[in-house]
Amino acid sequence: MLLIRLSPRQKEIIKIVKEKQPITSEQLAGKLSVTRAALRPDLAILTMTGILEARPKVGYIYSQKPSNSIVYDYIRNIKAKDIMSKPVVMEEETKVYDAIIYLFLNDVGTLFIENKGYLVGAVSRKDFLKIAMGGTDMNQVPVGVIMTRMPNIICVEAEDSAYIVAKKIIEHEVDSLPVVEKIMEGNKELYKIIGKISKTNITRLFVKLGDDV
Repeated sequence: MLLIRLSPRQKEIIKIVKEKQPITSEQLAGKLSVTRAALRPDLAILTMTGILEARPKVGYIYSQKPSNSIVYDYIRNIKAKDIMSKPVVMEEETKVYDAIIYLFLNDVGTLFIENKGYLVGAVSRKDFLKIAMGGTDMNQVPVGVIMTRMPNIICVEAEDSAYIVAKKIIEHEVDSLPVVEKIMEGNKELYKIIGKISKTNITRLFVKLGDDV
């Protein structure tokens, strides 16, 4: 479980609130011998993480919400659009040999394949390894032949939570997921790829959370 690292003053605020709740920011400032302005950042963090609750015209009280729920709520509010990176895409007609070169030049585990600007498939390093071992002429075969096609690609949307994205990556055992925008053309639902989230993106998120809290 991710631990929330609090400053000594924030810990003291929590202690005072527990003992004297409900208590106003003015009363807290007096007990800590600081100004109300100096307390604002600490109170903002403690209320944002759910440790304290601010009740209008009443004051601050200590939340009974369990710490694991607080952390979950914090992560759930981070969206896919907040952590996604630029996808590496190419056209379906690209030859496998050129796709392999492109994959390694961009240092990614998955290429996303487009046709007329819409996502139609994905191809991974495992897919390239399989065709290389099969002795196929990679200068002749288009990448569209070996890719996994839609609708068999697991996708996420910009407003999906980072928690849901991480869960899908684990459940489906994939290197990365495309972040898509759904577009209707007549009765057909098409997908425009706007980003990607990989295991690296998720790792960076948890490192950042550890640095920030």
